[in-house]
Amino acid sequence: MSDETILVTGATGKTGRRVARLLRGRGVAVRDASRSGTPSFDWTDRGTWEPALRGVTGMYLVVPDLGGPQAAETIAAFARQAAAAGARRAVLLSVPEGGADQEHVLAAERALEHAGLDWTVLRPRWFFQNFSEDFLLDPVLSGEVRLPAGEGREAFVDAEDIAEAAVAVLTEDGHAGWHYELSGPRLMTFRDAVEEIARATGRDIRYVPLPPEAYADEQRAQGVPEKWVQLSVDLYAYVRDGGLATLSDGVQRSLGREPRDFSDYAEAAARQGVWNA
Repeated sequence: MSDETILVTGATGKTGRRVARLLRGRGVAVRDASRSGTPSFDWTDRGTWEPALRGVTGMYLVVPDLGGPQAAETIAAFARQAAAAGARRAVLLSVPEGGADQEHVLAAERALEHAGLDWTVLRPRWFFQNFSEDFLLDPVLSGEVRLPAGEGREAFVDAEDIAEAAVAVLTEDGHAGWHYELSGPRLMTFRDAVEEIARATGRDIRYVPLPPEAYADEQRAQGVPEKWVQLSVDLYAYVRDGGLATLSDGVQRSLGREPRDFSDYAEAAARQGVWNA
């Protein structure tokens, strides 16, 4: 057994639960940080920080509203407290460079960098698992994925690769001070992704590119709050305009291997029955 104890925030999320599972598989003690955990942890209640940090040697940080104006101050305060409590390493799950709210995101990253910890920042692209575990699952099940992403290309990445990179950073030397841009092995449009899912499932599933205004109206009709409507429209615009049409080598640098391909993910998810209508 390792003598490390890793605090995992967002431990029920797509990457957090995978990080926790992989760490436990290596014999590393994991403290799941959540409001329902023991001890309870809440980013907005600083009284919960000290019990959660007690005895922690490393941290996987998923911070709500990373692009918000308060994120940098929150991360700075938490990371300084963690360092004072004896933590040595921290991994921050961030977002790709150049997107919306980039000024606030970069300020949040710098806050971690100046806290006295061995820090590493992960900047992943859109997750494969958005199609099977999150907001794109219902559209896939419906047979029609309607998005304002046009034919913009993106280097979708597997959440398993993100989690493995985080675990490598938290348990191995040589990663401190790096920003790892994590992408998959190829550029794909949302149409490409949907077509691969259709082939893997044998189902008729279509991608329908929408004008941003039409997409926003559909989201509002489904009761999505205006803040999230505008955020998603901006995110898809960045894809549509080619802002993410590049590949990166963060998986190779952190793990020493090539990233997983979307087709392998789609076939595995289809075998598990995730997209059975």
